[in-house]
Amino acid sequence: MQTIDIYLKLDKCVKIKEKDVFLKDVATVYCSDDVMLAKARSIKVYTFKEEGPHRKCISSLNVIQMLSELSSAVSVQNVGEMDILVEYDAGKKANPFLQKLKIAMVALVSFFGTGFTIMAFHNDIGIEDLFSGIYEQVMGEPSGGLGVLEFSYSIGLAVGITLFFNHLGSKRLTVDPTPIEVEMKMYEDDINTALMEEEKRKGESMEVE
Repeated sequence: MQTIDIYLKLDKCVKIKEKDVFLKDVATVYCSDDVMLAKARSIKVYTFKEEGPHRKCISSLNVIQMLSELSSAVSVQNVGEMDILVEYDAGKKANPFLQKLKIAMVALVSFFGTGFTIMAFHNDIGIEDLFSGIYEQVMGEPSGGLGVLEFSYSIGLAVGITLFFNHLGSKRLTVDPTPIEVEMKMYEDDINTALMEEEKRKGESMEVE
């Protein structure tokens, strides 16, 4: 009997709006046999029975077992994640006005919070006295107030922040991810890992009971 290879690439986190979760919703499946591929993609891996937002952690071993039951000739190769976190939420669509209001509030808090942080840092290190001292050492006379040092430093600070965050308005300066995007990705991975561990513990406690 000829072996039919099925290659499975499971996603780490998937959001769906239907209660029935099919394999095509949570994974990329490849098979040279079109008929077997269609059967594999249509496998129902889970069904949410409760209403409202819910999560379910699905093990790749369960998915592989379902695929193996299609035929004794099937050989499954998993090249993706070991577990899938499926989030079900068929709730109403978010209010566009509230979404924009949240974005505006976050932008304002970030802007003024960052400004306050920079001012507090400058106050702690006494940057005004530092600039006055440098000016007096170079020019041989006391500084008369705001000068070229303060002006150049302000421009350099703005340019440095722009280059660091890799954005000028809505335009990206380079193709590299910004520090915020990197941190958000790490935060998202940590959240998904924590949710998976929590779902696993719930499943184990239910089996014990």
